[in-house]
Amino acid sequence: MTRFLIPVLFLLTLAGCQSDTTPDRPHILFLFADDQRPDAIGAYGNDIIQTPVLDRLAATGFNFRNAHVMGSVHGAVCQPSRAMLMSGRSLYRVGTQLDSVITFPEQLQANGYVTFGTGKWHQSQASFAKSFTKGRNIMFGGMSSHDAVPIRQMLEDGTFSEVDSMAWSTDLYVDATIDFLKEYAASDTKAPFLAYVSFQTPHDPRMPLPQDLALYDGVDIPLPPNFLPVHPFHNGWMTGRDEQLAEWPRPEAHIKEQIREYYGLISHMDRRIGDLFKALDDLGLDKNTIIVYAADNGLALGSHGLLGKQSLYEHSNRVPLIVAGPGIPEGSTNDPVLLYDLYPTIASWTGMTPPEGMDGSNLRGMWERGEPGPRDVLYTVYEDIHRSVMQGPWKLIHYPRLDRQQLFNLEEDPHEMNDLSGLEEQAERVATLMALMETEHAAFDDPHPLHVHPDSLDSDVFDYENVERWVDRWQPQWIIDTYFQELQRP
Repeated sequence: MTRFLIPVLFLLTLAGCQSDTTPDRPHILFLFADDQRPDAIGAYGNDIIQTPVLDRLAATGFNFRNAHVMGSVHGAVCQPSRAMLMSGRSLYRVGTQLDSVITFPEQLQANGYVTFGTGKWHQSQASFAKSFTKGRNIMFGGMSSHDAVPIRQMLEDGTFSEVDSMAWSTDLYVDATIDFLKEYAASDTKAPFLAYVSFQTPHDPRMPLPQDLALYDGVDIPLPPNFLPVHPFHNGWMTGRDEQLAEWPRPEAHIKEQIREYYGLISHMDRRIGDLFKALDDLGLDKNTIIVYAADNGLALGSHGLLGKQSLYEHSNRVPLIVAGPGIPEGSTNDPVLLYDLYPTIASWTGMTPPEGMDGSNLRGMWERGEPGPRDVLYTVYEDIHRSVMQGPWKLIHYPRLDRQQLFNLEEDPHEMNDLSGLEEQAERVATLMALMETEHAAFDDPHPLHVHPDSLDSDVFDYENVERWVDRWQPQWIIDTYFQELQRP
């Protein structure tokens, strides 16, 4: 555990060196995890996971404990999530691509920032080139194995090199960022910088390095509080790629082992983030740098009998979000926010005026003046099969193709285990929330119907015994040997 000492000691000084106000045009270090559950940080009540660097960031920064992604139009939830983050627009106003909209790095660059990007982009090369001044170790895609990442380099003319597969994903991205910071500090530029570090972890394949997995040797990994062997009904997305990573009913031993592997990936990322923070300190850049830490979506990992992020339960739709640095106090809020609120928030630090068509809201007043969050209703979606509306403690999930609802009181039932929708005394509440959902459905230009003709309703029976499993090409052989009894490739 001594290897965590230097980064943590650096973070212990973070709060002390902060000024009372955010400087004009600060540097921005944006750290973006891939598939991190909102509870996969030690500071958030997880007594098993080892994340000392993120724990200290949470202790010294402002925590948005009710941050969400709006949802997705397909199974790769990360792609539209990242498009919404970059554009500040809601799902149906940006979709999945950034070629025709202004991104916040693009606008920062136009306003005199040096913009650096590394890691997973999951967008076009053209959209990266217009957004970033510099780019190294870039992965244009949704996923890969962590030890053979198909990376490219951004050349001086804005084009990109051929693919060069190298290991290890987290190390590639952190080392590239440290090199950028050293070059920036050695230059004579007066321009502030944005460093956008887009990790592939803890996205599967869950193949942590041995030393990081060893952190959890001998530890009894607990199952999620809402673990189920099988989801109680077919929700319309039961056999997608993510759901194939363990058999049905979900074996408790396999789920525990996958969580152990997941935690190993996060602990490695945490350690390398500590190296980034130390580099900021060593180079004298820490006192003028705002740090943003977030994730593109959560993950089920056994919760509700699911493994992936293709649902509207809190474990998959809610994400960690921390902002720390000069002028940002320690604190937290439970008011609902969305990832795409970060664009106008960043604009407020840098003196930019966000472009027209922005759906996000500036969050700065929440920590500076104790203002309430920008919305009291949260509307989320997944494909044309799941819709959700949340107001106060109440959350209604609606399945249009099943004509079925779930009602949860998140204050009393944060793990969404007690569906109240069938209770007679909740009928009026369900009707009220459905009416609210209709309003939000129209407000967000949702093109999919909330109700379908009875003759076209889907069955809610999940015949898991007859599912033929297959494995994607990125999983290493030991994962196939461990979790797949019969291997079938698509």
